[in-house]
Amino acid sequence: MNLWLSSGLIFTFAALVYVLYKWWDIKCIGVTPVRTLTFTAILFTSGLDVGLIMFPLTEFGGYGNLTDNPEYSFANPLAIEFGYWAFLIWGFYFLTCFYFCIIEPRVGFFDIPLVKWVNNIVIIGTCAFTAYLLLVNLPWYMPQIGDGESVVPTFYLIVLASIGLAVYSSSKIKYLRLLSVGSSVLFIALIAVMWFRAFMLDNGSPADFLGTAGLIGEYFTNLHQFMLPLNDYHAFYLFWWFSWSIMIGQFTARFVSGIRTWQLLLAMLVIPSLAIGVWFTILYHYHAEGLSIAGFINLAMILVGVLMVVNSLDSLIRLYTDNLNLTVKRLGQWPYLLGNLVAMCGLTLLFQLDFLRIQWVGALVIALYFGCFGYILLKKRAEVAAIKSSPRDNKLDFGKIELAN
Repeated sequence: MNLWLSSGLIFTFAALVYVLYKWWDIKCIGVTPVRTLTFTAILFTSGLDVGLIMFPLTEFGGYGNLTDNPEYSFANPLAIEFGYWAFLIWGFYFLTCFYFCIIEPRVGFFDIPLVKWVNNIVIIGTCAFTAYLLLVNLPWYMPQIGDGESVVPTFYLIVLASIGLAVYSSSKIKYLRLLSVGSSVLFIALIAVMWFRAFMLDNGSPADFLGTAGLIGEYFTNLHQFMLPLNDYHAFYLFWWFSWSIMIGQFTARFVSGIRTWQLLLAMLVIPSLAIGVWFTILYHYHAEGLSIAGFINLAMILVGVLMVVNSLDSLIRLYTDNLNLTVKRLGQWPYLLGNLVAMCGLTLLFQLDFLRIQWVGALVIALYFGCFGYILLKKRAEVAAIKSSPRDNKLDFGKIELAN
């Protein structure tokens, strides 16, 4: 599996370099462009899930345990965590966003019936995995309710409510902007509260924040270390990112607002990485100083994590139902809601029972990458080589955007 993963990574980085070389300065316009601030919020909240909130505090200790994990000796735990979540791997999203905005309309690879079904299987599977992550991480943040070893109805009810809310919000596009901007604002508020507690009270100072943030520099001086899997756990992360990449690119491409290719790259690599870097720096200070996250802080983290799950599920459900023409307009409100709720709950349980693995989904996405490349070489090379602008049907007209209503 790791050989297949490494092949996919090498191909992805090579494709990214080619895109930048050939189309560095063309204007990228999606089918329903939104203003840059809204696009950034959609990108950030759709491209991340509950793992951003709940994983780091459970992982810093493992990255710092060099006796059991000597492969992490080249960098500190904060830099390792940042490398698993930020900067370089957002290049996956840039590549697929650019592809679906500029190239796919001329190629039509994802309109091929078999490819369309495989792509939607990937979306549905990753959607369920997002809910599964919430389920398995709740015990760490709510140990007073359960330890994760036995079935606790409260945890399942929280996940059920999250899925139900996401299914309902996906039925109407007007909720998309509210969810994206709302979850971004709440996440920023959570960062501000935790930063103030960590660096403005008795536990630290702003200088401590800057000193801790400086540890992330070891990621950039060792960037090459993250380009291929360090170990099986890093491979798990990379397969996870691959599983998200096509659908996030497909979803966000429609909202690109006329920025240049190089500006899109910066927006997708730098802006999310800045927010992630600040958040991880705060969490690492809590970890290093042994600060408690009980009480209000704990509850706030869970609420923001749940909202991120709802936001991610909303985007993914909206995408696969559109792709398969299983929309509210076609099915009706109640069949749409019940069908998606049952499907998502059932697949979440399959991940819980270990019948499904995200690595399989990521491997399938890599196969789609190679398949798309082969299809272009065989049948669409001339069309792709002739690309000099966004598709003519895409017009930069904010006044007609449905999201603004």
